[in-house]
Amino acid sequence: MTYHVYSGARKVPLEEVALNGAKAAAGLVSLGLGDGDSFATVTRNDIAMLETMIAGNLIGAYAVPVNWHATGEEAGYMLTDSNAKAIIVHADLLPGIADHMPPGVPVIVVATPPEIAGAYGILPELCEVPEGAVEWEAWRDSFAPRTEEPPLQRGSMIYTSGTTGNPKGVRREPTSADRQARVGELAMRAFGIGSGGCCAMTGPMYHSAPNAYARLAMTLGNDLHLLPRFEPEELLQAIATHKLSHMHVVPTMFVRMLRLPDEVKEKYDMSSLVHVIHGAAPCPPEAKKRMIEWWGPVIFEYYGSTEAGIVSVADSADALAKPGTVGRPLDGTLVRVYDDDGNVMPTGESGEIYMTMNDLSDFTYHNKHDKRVEIERDGMVTNGDVGYQDPDGYLFLNDRKRDMIISGGVNIYPAEIEAALHDMPGVHDCAVFGIPHDEFGESVAAAIEPQSGASLSAEAVKAYLRAHISAYKVPREVTFHDAMPREDTGKIFKRKLRQPYWERAGRQI
Repeated sequence: MTYHVYSGARKVPLEEVALNGAKAAAGLVSLGLGDGDSFATVTRNDIAMLETMIAGNLIGAYAVPVNWHATGEEAGYMLTDSNAKAIIVHADLLPGIADHMPPGVPVIVVATPPEIAGAYGILPELCEVPEGAVEWEAWRDSFAPRTEEPPLQRGSMIYTSGTTGNPKGVRREPTSADRQARVGELAMRAFGIGSGGCCAMTGPMYHSAPNAYARLAMTLGNDLHLLPRFEPEELLQAIATHKLSHMHVVPTMFVRMLRLPDEVKEKYDMSSLVHVIHGAAPCPPEAKKRMIEWWGPVIFEYYGSTEAGIVSVADSADALAKPGTVGRPLDGTLVRVYDDDGNVMPTGESGEIYMTMNDLSDFTYHNKHDKRVEIERDGMVTNGDVGYQDPDGYLFLNDRKRDMIISGGVNIYPAEIEAALHDMPGVHDCAVFGIPHDEFGESVAAAIEPQSGASLSAEAVKAYLRAHISAYKVPREVTFHDAMPREDTGKIFKRKLRQPYWERAGRQI
């Protein structure tokens, strides 16, 4: 049976996608790329992006998917830090990064397809490849498919947000064929994907889980629908129209779909769904319960990270029996909970969660191995989460030791926003932290201590930040304080600033 990738009006057999990936692999080799090198993609979810992922595997190179929401400065940092030897970019995104690309690096431009242009309201002239630029399809098709035996695969190098400094590239060691097979089996169990399904890609493939999900769906043989942008009713319509069976989502999508009027929800047949898995952010237990009542026991949740992979999975029965759990650790995955002194905590008591990486190959942070050392204990790594295991082995999260904010499944680190605020005239000091949000799980809040005599407004602060950081990082709430609560060291006591928000929401911090 022939399976296809669908995007808008396009329907491309998986075999053709693989062939195009082999052509692109030959093209990358012609640019000097080989085993262990890196190349970057600045694209939305497109068939071309899938081809680049295949190309990287065939030559043992790291594909580096860059968050296309990034500002030019932010993207430029990742393009430079990753040592990218080639850059593949959608035409409409090129102007935003053109002045921030490393000099001398070849750039190949992908025409922005109509379905993406329509979803984001992009003007037609911005979707065309500029005159004189190297066009993706013509460049790709100028090469014969690469047929050499591929080296060990390295996969994608995903940049993940920390709590201090710039994003860090998670660079894994090459993976042997045996280990690839074991990781593939683990991913199949966790993601619930086999062969012969009809999968939807709802989230951006510059994130690790959607990236891995798309790779697995293609490798196992499934139809794959690339949805250009999430809209609640449009997703329901896609499920009913295409008889979608498998999806990876984030809890924000559940919340937004649940808010649709009942008459809209009742219009669409959800009976084709087999396995819908979510992660990347906390899911309100009540929203989970309502989704299971609506779609049936097809809802699953995983806990993990780019660094550690998938650690645990909870099915619908787990969610109903133990509201708030992220499941029990997968076979072969060890989880331990430590206090601040490195002692293992007893069952039911909270501490920082550490886990083994199962069959995943080891990793480091590209150019930042010291940061890798910081998150390890006894051969295990931490995501910075605080939680506990109950007597039945189920894992619960109740805090994050580090200050990372997860809003709508996207990691946001306060240090970057605070650095921008410190440069704003009139700001003496500031603190940025996460507060509860019904739809996105968390949203960004900023507390500011103005300089003496300065007159600042929330709108002025937001306008200033929009000029310096990505829009999704701009705080939704800005408050002003005559004096910040501080620890004895002078450090701002963030917990005292954010605690009232969480208490009002009835949630623990």
